[in-house]
Amino acid sequence: MRAVIAEDSVLLRVGLVRVLQAAGFEVVAEAGDAEALLAAVELHEPDLAVLDVRMPPGYTDEGVRAALTLRARWPATAVLLLSQYVEERYATDLLTGDTAGFGYLLKQRVADVEEFIEALRRVAAGGTALDPQVVAQLLTRRHSDPLDRLTAREREVLASMAEGRSNAGIAGHLVISESAVAKHINSILAKLDLPKAEADHRRVLAVLRFLGVS
Repeated sequence: MRAVIAEDSVLLRVGLVRVLQAAGFEVVAEAGDAEALLAAVELHEPDLAVLDVRMPPGYTDEGVRAALTLRARWPATAVLLLSQYVEERYATDLLTGDTAGFGYLLKQRVADVEEFIEALRRVAAGGTALDPQVVAQLLTRRHSDPLDRLTAREREVLASMAEGRSNAGIAGHLVISESAVAKHINSILAKLDLPKAEADHRRVLAVLRFLGVS
């Protein structure tokens, strides 16, 4: 897997390079701003681009706009966005449409190297990785009657589904059996009137449609 990294903080960029290399990625280019990132992607056509939401020169939404450009011009390149804080407006914009090969995580997740690498690999393989805090805010914003039908455990499973976890991943995260996870998911899909789907990213898309972001 070949990757490019765009992060204006040299210290964090060096750390990301080491984490990706440890995960088996070949880092073919590094960039400090969105313009350099897009040039690197055009040159190398990598499998994965990891980029900051806010970059020079304005430190506002440069990374978000770059991510949207990447997904439009190089759809084969997976995108993992990193943000210092939960920026719901940007998350909503980016989650509109196909979320295959897309991730949105808070930078603090990098500290948990094992989980971060798992998210990297999932996104690079065409899956989805959403930060739990992003999911929580979207769930809170769209607190509606169908969600009220869910039990507390089903809401936990729903949040884990939206983060992009597999059945095994949900089972490990919530410390329950995979068969229990499958039963909870079937119940959730029935209560929310959502179609059953096998692929993880299709389940995420179904959840995101219900949350009103796709």
